[in-house]
Amino acid sequence: MDVTRGEYTLSADPARVDAAAVHAYLTRSYWAEGISLELVKRCIAGSMCVGVYHETAGQVGFARVITDRASFAYLCDVFVLEAHRGRGLGKWMMEAVMAHPDLQRLRRFVLVTKDAHELYRPFGFTASAQPDRYMEIARPGLYLSPGG
Repeated sequence: MDVTRGEYTLSADPARVDAAAVHAYLTRSYWAEGISLELVKRCIAGSMCVGVYHETAGQVGFARVITDRASFAYLCDVFVLEAHRGRGLGKWMMEAVMAHPDLQRLRRFVLVTKDAHELYRPFGFTASAQPDRYMEIARPGLYLSPGG
């Protein structure tokens, strides 16, 4: 699936993902600071990905879904490069993710965000109705430590 709007193309083709471009953004993000290129490549290989590509700038947006494609999905690593924000590209990626045939009728679709709640609300994401049921093992800064 490739769809073009003006200077941009949205694609779910995993072969099109530019791992180096994704790594360049993620390594400076608040959630994956310092992540290695090899780990980014493993993450991409094990996930369903959507990218936005500019006709001259290459990959400018990315979204990754970790899923069994039947009952559960976790949306993560969503970004649009700063120079390309304000053009609806994040919304466009979310429309593509939410319309993907393998992500229909999931029992649970989750994400974690510090500051993008307004992007996700129109797609049905809400705060957990039962936050006391969620547990996690969090290792902030893991990628910054030796061997991380």
